[in-house]
Amino acid sequence: VLGGLFQILTVRNYDTEQDGIDYSVNVPGVESDADLAQRVNTEIQKRVDALTAKAQQDWEDYQEAFFATGGTEDEWSQREMNVDVNYEIKSQTGTTVSFVVTMTQDMFDAYNEQTYYNLDIAADKDITLADVLGEDWVNICNAAVQTYIDQDTTGLFFSADEGGFTTVDEATSFYLNEDGSVTLVFPEYTIAAGAAGIVEIPVAG
Repeated sequence: VLGGLFQILTVRNYDTEQDGIDYSVNVPGVESDADLAQRVNTEIQKRVDALTAKAQQDWEDYQEAFFATGGTEDEWSQREMNVDVNYEIKSQTGTTVSFVVTMTQDMFDAYNEQTYYNLDIAADKDITLADVLGEDWVNICNAAVQTYIDQDTTGLFFSADEGGFTTVDEATSFYLNEDGSVTLVFPEYTIAAGAAGIVEIPVAG
């Protein structure tokens, strides 16, 4: 329980197998009397439902193509898909919580989606980068990212001409650390080659 105001609790938790698809679902829900909690929980549930529906359709499409190209029942029985939904709390105080919901699907192509939530339940609002860093948040974040890239020695970051980093915006993902600082998050392939994975860049306040 976070400060007696709200808590993270699992609203859907199951492990099951359906027609060759293994589902492991561990979905967080925010509990409070505020409207924000209901909106966030509804959004998370919609994302989970969309992922599971996509997994089922992908599986059915793959099965149809598999048999159409000469696959046998015995060969098909060796195929599987794993769908996983989980979450990690990044930080929490008496009135705020920062967490990430991770959804993965693996079959022939790995699918990974992370959604970050930074919530001020007491104020009934999402926490923005401007809330944490002030009016100059864009320049502060851009400077942090550019410094990080300039200091990198891997050579994995894309140049601007290659579609690399240009600027943060309101859609840029981030989470709050325990000390209140910010870490920006860039999904795979957005600002660097896949070998870099998910890129996390700390920002000093």
